[in-house]
Amino acid sequence: MINFNEKKGFICDMDGVIYHGNKILPGVAEFISWLQREGKEFLFLTNNSGSTPRELQQKLARMGLEVPEQHFYTSALATAAFLKEQSPGCSVYAIGEAGLFNALYDAGITMNDVNPDYVVMGEGKAYSLDTLTKATNLVLKGARLIGANSDVSGPIENGITPACRALVAPIEMATGIQAYFCGKPNPLMMRTGLKLLGCHSGEAVMVGDRMDTDIISGLESGMSTVLVLSGVSTGETIRTYAYRPTIVLDGVGDIVRLASETGK
Repeated sequence: MINFNEKKGFICDMDGVIYHGNKILPGVAEFISWLQREGKEFLFLTNNSGSTPRELQQKLARMGLEVPEQHFYTSALATAAFLKEQSPGCSVYAIGEAGLFNALYDAGITMNDVNPDYVVMGEGKAYSLDTLTKATNLVLKGARLIGANSDVSGPIENGITPACRALVAPIEMATGIQAYFCGKPNPLMMRTGLKLLGCHSGEAVMVGDRMDTDIISGLESGMSTVLVLSGVSTGETIRTYAYRPTIVLDGVGDIVRLASETGK
């Protein structure tokens, strides 16, 4: 059990935790209201590389949830930060959407489809056989392969959609070269999240719907972990892993309920 009242910070996934597609999940409004009312530090840490923090902020606003832009951190930002640290001023051939391109530009990274230092893969509708072929041949010519995150799929309103790991896989198979993934569960992204919160790992909780990214990243960072069953994972999923979350809940609304019961 976790005493949520004693925790200082909360790192939350978004897809499958806060919403499915454009549909807000039950208990989310109450959860965010509780975080704000109790003065908790919180960060939405998403592996979705397609949207900018401002776009995510506006998406929640359209759903009636007011959360300032500084509460969002994406795998696109983590990828740009990694490349800036590794190779300042490098060039990339990127496949993705605005969130990834904006993060790369802001980090001083330029686009190059001739002889880039890196091929960077995110999610996006620009993915096609043509872009895949281009990326494959650039990697064969020496570009290093980077994936924004290692999610194989993501929840949508009517099922699932292939995510970054699934989109990178054909390039890995065609070239025999493995990608390096910058998003969860990469500890670099988790350390950045804790730094942004101003929390030590023991003071923070990781809330997510995926055992293979959210829960493992929280566990290996020394955080308490909450698996919510509102997204990808089910009770059956949990039994296929050797590790366990600290607690399993139906959704984030249960955090508010448990905090209220503990406080009584």
